[in-house]
Amino acid sequence: MFKSKLKSLSCLGLALLGTTGAMAKKKQQPNILYFLVDDMGWTDTGYQGSKFYETPNIDKLAQEGVRFNNAYVSHPRCLPSRYSIITGKYPARDWVPGSNTKQLKGGETTLAVPFQKAGYSTFFTGKWHLASNESYPQDQGFDVNIGGGHAGAPISYFYPYNEGKKSKERPIHGLEDGVEGEYLTDRLTEETIKYLKKQHKETPNKPFLAYVSHYAVHTPFQAKKEYIQKFRKKLKTMHYDGPEYINEGTGQRKMRQDNALYAAMIYSMDESLGRLVQTLKDLGEYENTIIILFSDNGGLSNRGTNNRQLATTNTPLKAGKGHLYEGGIREPMIVRWPGVTKAGTENDAVITGSDFFPTMLEMANLPLHPEAHLDGKSFVWALKSKKNPNPNRAIFWHSPTGRPHSTGDSNCSAIRKGDYKLLEFFDQGRVELYNIKKDISESHNLSDEMPKKKQEMLDELHQWKKDINAFKKVKKDKKKGKKKNHKKKDHKKK
Repeated sequence: MFKSKLKSLSCLGLALLGTTGAMAKKKQQPNILYFLVDDMGWTDTGYQGSKFYETPNIDKLAQEGVRFNNAYVSHPRCLPSRYSIITGKYPARDWVPGSNTKQLKGGETTLAVPFQKAGYSTFFTGKWHLASNESYPQDQGFDVNIGGGHAGAPISYFYPYNEGKKSKERPIHGLEDGVEGEYLTDRLTEETIKYLKKQHKETPNKPFLAYVSHYAVHTPFQAKKEYIQKFRKKLKTMHYDGPEYINEGTGQRKMRQDNALYAAMIYSMDESLGRLVQTLKDLGEYENTIIILFSDNGGLSNRGTNNRQLATTNTPLKAGKGHLYEGGIREPMIVRWPGVTKAGTENDAVITGSDFFPTMLEMANLPLHPEAHLDGKSFVWALKSKKNPNPNRAIFWHSPTGRPHSTGDSNCSAIRKGDYKLLEFFDQGRVELYNIKKDISESHNLSDEMPKKKQEMLDELHQWKKDINAFKKVKKDKKKGKKKNHKKKDHKKK
């Protein structure tokens, strides 16, 4: 009898030990907070050199994590760039930017799906912008979706968010129960904090993936009054040399950071990160949470013929949102991975938006899905300060729907390989080549000086476009007065 009880107790002990082991294993699996800013430019943070904007929380994250100096988006505009992040594919592979015919498909294996299947709690809030085929975050692997749908920007940053001046933007759904005067950036932060606290209380041993996708700092320029006053006061102390604007593209580029409303929006966005970090610390989750900060395209620094108000300057980078010059595609990026990354370090690895999908899977020790993230390559090697397994990798861009009236850019494709970057303005028969490592401002075109390098990179760019069936928009036939075929495969070399 005694032996039987002893055996039962031993079995119970082993069972409890097994349960404890399983719980410990879950605790060891990292949480991930992906913090995505909208339209934040290369020099829009303190750690990147801004003297006007204030980003103390982002700067602190940079001190605690790894700063990536060659982090690129896959497209210089919001929707295609976000598509690439969530799918691990170049946007030119599946659909034409600006067209609703081939956007995110329901049932597609997106970034959150493997995490959800692996037992992660998955959360999304903010700008989705990929719902043209009625494919929402909750259809793509996220357990919770708050505020993510069709909208590319709010009609108003103050509640009620869907009211205000006439706007082309779609309504934001799921935030109808706000309080008058509530600020959107704060609301999304509050929703994330509620989720983190609830998740910690109800399933403390379950890891989470929280995808915080701010509408800020995209237009319209709207911010809290006290912060606007703060930066208007600061602006009076600033001194600027040189012109306010220069001619570029089909219009102008802004050369100063002097928009007080935009500065106030950045300040609120930075506060959001700080509040989320503090919540993670309060819950005891900070040292088990990977934090990734990124932006979806360059800062709004350029305009075409429409004379729109501009947000910022990306100088020393050339141009901004919409352009395939560095100002439109190179982004501030920080990764803090407790126990792995070295605090306050910099990394020159060349990465692009499609790389986050496989990287985050590897971070969580989950199997890769190469059939899904076709173009993404994990950069965990860089986070662990190891040798680059793909030193000869090229990254590509294809922007076939330029907006010369809005942001002053023209149709263009580009490739970066090693230190060199080539841009082909295929409608104009014009090619530019730069040594990006030596010439970050893209001021010295090497295409005539290095014809062999130019042709080599041009051939590789054309082959890539052929391999993925890249498309370009066909212009209107002026003679016949109507459009030619809406899409045309851009396979021919120029």
